[in-house]
Amino acid sequence: MKDVSIGRYVQGESVLHRLDPRCKILLFILYMVTIFLAHSALAMVATLGVILFLTLLSQVNPVEILKSLKPILFIMIFIFVINILTIRSGDTLWSWWAIKITTGGLKKAIFMAVRLVFLIVATSILLSLTTTPLKLADAMESLGSPLKVIKVPVSEMAMTISIALRFIPTLVEETDKIMKAQSSRGAEYDTGNIFQRAKGYVAVLVPLFVSAFKRAEELAVAMDARCYQGGKGKTKLHPLRLKGSDVLWTLILVVVAFIPLAVDLLQNLK
Repeated sequence: MKDVSIGRYVQGESVLHRLDPRCKILLFILYMVTIFLAHSALAMVATLGVILFLTLLSQVNPVEILKSLKPILFIMIFIFVINILTIRSGDTLWSWWAIKITTGGLKKAIFMAVRLVFLIVATSILLSLTTTPLKLADAMESLGSPLKVIKVPVSEMAMTISIALRFIPTLVEETDKIMKAQSSRGAEYDTGNIFQRAKGYVAVLVPLFVSAFKRAEELAVAMDARCYQGGKGKTKLHPLRLKGSDVLWTLILVVVAFIPLAVDLLQNLK
């Protein structure tokens, strides 16, 4: 659970650390689209090159980035198995009863798993590891400011997201402490069938929920004592300002994002 990267910020002075968070959110959306639009193997290799380029720009230890993949390992395996069993295009590689594995299904399964890996890594680099939760919330509020015209509570939503991101590492740490405390009392989480394991986790979930509600109540009292009224009359200590370097690096990263699609296009022209 210590490998959860959401809400975990790594201190640094890299290009991506200094980049305006609004630009990083828009770039993440662009990279997400380009990752899923890349179809050929060569385009996926180009996408890998783009991810490595982002890693170099972030100056974050690659081990920290790879840790973000551990919590989603089960999801990756599940997506791989579902795709390889449901898609039956191409030549048959192996079949037994109703199970049939084909070349098309294997290719689709590999591509979907690799896309998911690239997406999680891009999320970690652009949003989680190089952007503080407060800046991320400010960027979401700034990008969603046009919605205030139709009475959407953008400031309150941004504050909610900021608090949620801020407390994810805290709850992970709290969970780890509770599990160690329960293990010292004889609780077991890795033995027995799935029902026995689920029963063992009840001893973790109950105190975790109690702790989470207690923290939420303390935070609500603190905000109320400081007369928090949402976005009304709200000011910022460090307001977001778009600089020339932000525009330059955003344009560079936009061009880099389109490299895999350009590779696909060149292959189709051939």
